[in-house]
Amino acid sequence: MSTRRIFIKQVGLASGGLFTQQFLPLHSFKANDTIRVATIGVNGMGWSNTLAALKVPNVQVVALCDIDSNVLAKRKAELLTKQPSVTTIDTYGDYRRIMDRKDIDVVIIGTPDHWHALQMIHASESGKHVYVEKPCGNSIGECNAMIAAQKRYKNIVQVGQWQRSQNHFREALAFVHSGVLGNIRTVKVWCYQGWMKPQPVVPDTPVPQGIDYATWIGPAPMRAFNASRFHFHFRWFWDYAGGLMTDWGVHLLDYGIQGMKAANPKSVSALGGKFAYPDLYEETPDTLTSLYEFDTFNLVWDSAMGIDNGSYNRDHGIAFIGNNGTLILNRGGWEVIEERQSRNKIAVPFHASTDNGLELHWVNFINAIQENQPEKLHCNIEEGAHIATIAQMGNIAFRSEQKVFWDAKQNRFTDPALNDRYYTKKYNNGYALPA
Repeated sequence: MSTRRIFIKQVGLASGGLFTQQFLPLHSFKANDTIRVATIGVNGMGWSNTLAALKVPNVQVVALCDIDSNVLAKRKAELLTKQPSVTTIDTYGDYRRIMDRKDIDVVIIGTPDHWHALQMIHASESGKHVYVEKPCGNSIGECNAMIAAQKRYKNIVQVGQWQRSQNHFREALAFVHSGVLGNIRTVKVWCYQGWMKPQPVVPDTPVPQGIDYATWIGPAPMRAFNASRFHFHFRWFWDYAGGLMTDWGVHLLDYGIQGMKAANPKSVSALGGKFAYPDLYEETPDTLTSLYEFDTFNLVWDSAMGIDNGSYNRDHGIAFIGNNGTLILNRGGWEVIEERQSRNKIAVPFHASTDNGLELHWVNFINAIQENQPEKLHCNIEEGAHIATIAQMGNIAFRSEQKVFWDAKQNRFTDPALNDRYYTKKYNNGYALPA
């Protein structure tokens, strides 16, 4: 039996239950204590989060982990220049080495989506607070397991939906909740990303030097290495992620759902396909329209790669369409367009964003840790899981080619076949998701 499989058996990952070993207690902090951070996955948002963490007082990044030694060496050199007082940065190819260290307080999980659940659960069991990138889980079942782990180990977990920390987003939602817009019957959420483009179809190749590909695959199905499925472009393959719906959708749907104070939808329908790039290497749709049914309103998701000219001449956004006006919100700011048929004339000029949401999200996370007040988090694991679940519903409606119905009491689809096939991804290579 390999070392990796022995480890999995020891920590209970292959048992189908939660971790069975004694978990480590959480460290309590005083006002000026140094919080020591380690990052797992440093090629994309993991590195952006690392840089944001460094801007928070009393935070040091002391360790980095990545399966690509080339990326790891580059980030270590960069990090040493950004932390002159820190002379040693430990680097690892195996994230378990970070979990073994009792002197690390916080773990950033910036790995591909299919690794988020296992690493978040393991970090929680190891007595560490966690900042996990969005989407928090890669299936509905994973989201539920992550919530259960946080409740069991009582650590502080922030999900990387950083728009929740931007002031203009919060101001816009306060306006929506004021009722001034009148009855809101339709919410439109769109994401047009002209710069996003899958890679060409290329032959499989040997694994490039310096990459631990078996570990990158982890619980996903083992496949030959292909450069067009790797690094950033893993997003376009069901084994690892969920396309634009789970990449940008968890950000934008989040505000549509928050604005309406909604739970999960009653039903979801979806249509789309590979319309923009039929000859490039992708499985997820590059064009998708999903309709979410709620009790008192409908929500429409509209996404397209290769196009920037979205609704209201914006490449992304959320529109709350009320009887008295329409509030339009995106990362740049918000405004209200007057409804011509309404007697209650309202219009609000454009309010531009003036802050850095990612950096504020990190301030919020560290403050919650220092004060031991998880209720202060702007996006805790339950909130992150809620919106990831709604995004998964849209993808499942598309993949199953049917209108899907949700049983709120059972927290399941009404069709057992959908639950069997899509609710939780099958784990491979000796890995199993804790129940």
